[in-house]
Amino acid sequence: IITLSDLECDYINARSCCSKLNKWVVPELIGHAVVTVLMLISLHWFMFLLNLPVATWNIYRYIMVPSGNMGVFDPTEIHNRGQLKSHMKEAMIKLGFHLLCFFMYLYSMILALIND
Repeated sequence: IITLSDLECDYINARSCCSKLNKWVVPELIGHAVVTVLMLISLHWFMFLLNLPVATWNIYRYIMVPSGNMGVFDPTEIHNRGQLKSHMKEAMIKLGFHLLCFFMYLYSMILALIND
């Protein structure tokens, strides 16, 4: 969010912004896929169903990168067609989702510790 807002205010150029953001796309994808699979294996159905759409969206977004682009965030296209605004909106939604998940996981951990 901070990097995208820096790009929006012209504090950083598009190439360095996109390279910073693209290096975190694959680790985010792998981490979220692993958490989703772990929820499936441990039979936490609600948490699995909560994480499945976000993991699917991350995989879809990574697969649908046009050939010739630098990655999910491309410096030549980030200012076109309102992509910067959509990336900011997506980042805010993911921040809210991860905040919600953090508190749900924390509650589940505390509940598991109390029950044991």
